[in-house]
Amino acid sequence: MTTFDYDVLVLGSGPAGESAALNAMKHGHSVAIIEAQSAVGGACTHQGTIPSKALRHMVRQAIRYNKTPAFRDIGDPRTLTYPRLLSHANEVISRQVNMRSRFYYRNQIKVIFGHGRFVDKNTVEVLSEEGQVEALTAARVVIATGSRPYRPDNIDFSHPRVYDSDTILKMVNTPAKLIIYGAGVIGCEYASIFSGIGIKIELINSRDRLLEFLDDEISDALSYQLRNMGVMIRHREVYKTVEASDSGVEILLESGKRIHANALLWCNGRSGNTQQIGLENIGLETDHRGQLVVDEHYQTAVPGVYAAGDVIGWPSLASAAYDQGRSAAAHARGKEQCRFVDDVPTGIYTLPEISSVGRTERELTEAKVPYEVGRAFFKDTARGQISGETVGMLKLLFHPDTLEILGIHCFGAEAAEIIHIGQAIMKQENGGNTLRYFVTTTFNYPTMAEAYRTAALNGLNRL
Repeated sequence: MTTFDYDVLVLGSGPAGESAALNAMKHGHSVAIIEAQSAVGGACTHQGTIPSKALRHMVRQAIRYNKTPAFRDIGDPRTLTYPRLLSHANEVISRQVNMRSRFYYRNQIKVIFGHGRFVDKNTVEVLSEEGQVEALTAARVVIATGSRPYRPDNIDFSHPRVYDSDTILKMVNTPAKLIIYGAGVIGCEYASIFSGIGIKIELINSRDRLLEFLDDEISDALSYQLRNMGVMIRHREVYKTVEASDSGVEILLESGKRIHANALLWCNGRSGNTQQIGLENIGLETDHRGQLVVDEHYQTAVPGVYAAGDVIGWPSLASAAYDQGRSAAAHARGKEQCRFVDDVPTGIYTLPEISSVGRTERELTEAKVPYEVGRAFFKDTARGQISGETVGMLKLLFHPDTLEILGIHCFGAEAAEIIHIGQAIMKQENGGNTLRYFVTTTFNYPTMAEAYRTAALNGLNRL
C-alpha cells in the first residue's frame, strides 16, 4: 500500500482552499496547504472581496456624514483621498490574515509558501521564493488556486496609468477622472467607490444594460443611482485601442469615440489560475478562460484531483467557494453525498448594495409562470427615515394562486443582509414557502426587516 505525506493537499488558501483543508482536518485527515502568495487568504483577502468592501465602507461612511445636516455643526464636509481609503483596507487585510493564520495553527494544518506544480496526480513540487524545491505526496489534491484579472495582449498593463482590479490596490494618487472598462460586478462596485470620493467616472459597458442577470427593475435602479452620483455610463461600446502616456490615457472605441482620463481601470473578465501548475503532467485540460470542469462532487476528469472556487468559474463568489471547498473535501474522504452549490444569492456591493435570490420577472415571463409583485420602498419605512438610508426597495415575486415566493430582489442599504430572511422562507418545504409567513409574523419595529411585511401586504392587495 502506497504511503503518502498527506491525506489531502490543497493548492491555494482562499475561501475554497481554507474550507477544504479545515473540513479534511476536522475529520481526522492530515492536510497541508500550498500558498503562492506571501500570506494566507488568497485573492479574496488580498485583492478582491475584503479590500474592495473595506474601501466601500469608508466611502459610505463619508457620504452619510456629508449628507447628514446635524454634522454640519461639527465641521466641514469630509473628503477622502484614495491612499487614505487604502490604509483602512490594509488594516482589515492584516486582521484577516492574522485570523486565518490562527485557523491553520490551531488545527495543525501545515502551510507551505511557494509555487506548487503537479509532477503526477499524487505528487506536487513546491518552488519556494528562495529557489528551493520540495516534493510532497498526497492521496487527494484539491485545486483552489482562484482567478486573476483577464489582461488583453494589446494593452500595456505595465504603464503606471493602467490598472486592473488587482493593481488598483497599489494606486498611490487620486485621479481626477478614471475610465472603468467593463461594467460587471467589479466594475460597478469600483464605479460606486470612486465616484463616492469625487472622481469623475466613465463606465464603459459592452452590453445593453448593467448587470443583465439582475431583475430589470433593479438594474434600472442601479443605473439611475450611478448616474445620480455623476457616473457617465456608455452602453454597447467595445474598445479598439488603449493609448497611455505621461499625460493620461485615451481609449478608442469601435464606435469611433475617443475617451480621455487620467487613468484606466480594466475590469473585463477573469481567468483561472491554472497556468504553470503542471496540469499537462496529469492530463488535465482547461477551457479558454483557464477554468477547470468538475462533476457534481467537484472532482475533475482525473480521479482524486478536485477543484473548487473561482478556478472552476461560476458563480465565482467567496460564499460559494467556502461551500464548494467543503464539499470537495467531503467527497475526497469518501462521503458519497455532498452538496453541489447551485443556489447562491447574489451580493453586489455597489452604493447602494444589491442582493437577490430566486427568479427575475423576465425569467418568469419567458417561462410563462404567472406571478404577482409586492414592493416596499425604504423611503416609507421608519428605520430608513431614521437612518437616512431612504434609497431602495424590497421586491417580492410570488405565485398568485399558491402564494409561493418565486424571487426576492433587494436594492438599498444592507440588502445583502436583508435577503437572507426571505431566502430562509424560500427554503421551507411542505408548503412553508409562501407569502403568508410575512403577514402572520410580527417583526420588530422599526427595522428594515419589516419591509417584508409591507411588501407582502402590497402584493396581496394586487390580487
